Amino acid sequence: MASEAQSPQEVGTYSQQDFFLNNLVTGWATSVTPHSTASDPAEAEAIRCMEQGTAKLEEGDVQAAKELYKRSADIKKNASSLFNLGVTHYHLKEYDDAIAAWKESIALQPTSPDAHTNLASAYIISPVPRPDLALHHLEIASSLSPEDPEIAFNHAAVLEATGKLEEALEKYKLSKQFGVERAAMHIRNVSAKILGKKMNQAEGTPGSPDDKSA
Repeated sequence: MASEAQSPQEVGTYSQQDFFLNNLVTGWATSVTPHSTASDPAEAEAIRCMEQGTAKLEEGDVQAAKELYKRSADIKKNASSLFNLGVTHYHLKEYDDAIAAWKESIALQPTSPDAHTNLASAYIISPVPRPDLALHHLEIASSLSPEDPEIAFNHAAVLEATGKLEEALEKYKLSKQFGVERAAMHIRNVSAKILGKKMNQAEGTPGSPDDKSA
C-alpha cells in the first residue's frame, strides 16, 4: 500500500471529481468512540456540543455545525467529533482541513471504513489530487468492509481514473453483485476500454501482418 509520506503524483483533472463530491461524503457519526463514557464532565460537554452540531448539520447550517464540532474536539477529542468536523470542512470545500480532521479521527479509530472512504474522497477532490493516497485508504476501507457496495464502487472509480482498468472492472462487478445497479454502465464502459487497449496493443505488436513486408 502507498505511504502517506510519498511525494504527490502529477495528475490531470479527474472526470470523477464531481462524482466524489456528490456521492462519498454523505453521512456523519452520531455516537462517540466505543469506549467513551459521559462520566467525565468535559466529555459530557464535548458530547453535548457534538449533538448540537449534528442538529445544525441536519438543519443545513454547515458553518454552525463546524464550530460546534470544533468546540467538541477542542474540549475532548474523540473519533466521532473529528469525523463530523471533517464532513463540515469537506462540504465547505476546506479540503486540507477535512483531510487533517479525518486523519486525526482515523488515528483514534483506525477501523472506521467511512473515515477511510471520506479521506480518500478528499485526496481526490483537493486542489492537488493524491490518487495514490486515495487508493491507499480505499484499500483499507475495502478490507474493513469487503461487502460494502458503495465502497467497492468508489474504489473502482479511483482505479479507473488512474488507469488500473482490470482492477476497476473487478470492483465494479463486485459493486453490482452487492446491489449497485449503476455499476452495470461502468462495467460496460471499462470493458470497452480494456478491449480497445488490447486491440491497440495488438496492432502495434512487431510481427503482426501489417508489419510484414510484401
